[in-house]
Amino acid sequence: MKKSLLFVFFLIFTITLQAQRDTVKYASYAVQKNAYADAANINISIYPVPVRENRFTIKSDKEISFVKITNIIGQDIFRSQYSTPQTIIKIDLDNPQRGMYLVTIIFSDDVRVVKKIMIEQSE
Repeated sequence: MKKSLLFVFFLIFTITLQAQRDTVKYASYAVQKNAYADAANINISIYPVPVRENRFTIKSDKEISFVKITNIIGQDIFRSQYSTPQTIIKIDLDNPQRGMYLVTIIFSDDVRVVKKIMIEQSE
């Protein structure tokens, strides 16, 4: 009798924990889905592509408050926060190596977008 009661208690406890975990996953998914929808509606241009002469421009229809550029292994090569958000930003890098980089752009409403760029040596 005690073993049966203990088994039933354990079973109910396990089902309750599983239900709570599913609820948390669903709530987290809803928040991420809205963030993706906001990011999808932003018009961003990065030019020239590929980047040459260590300079490029970021243009957006929303105000940009922060830009970070990292190489593929995660090292920051550029980071700038703008006290007055801007829609056009000119980036001048200090002698970057040839390769693929990630540009993280944070807008004034805290929406974050990550874009890839290719940097080639100037000819």
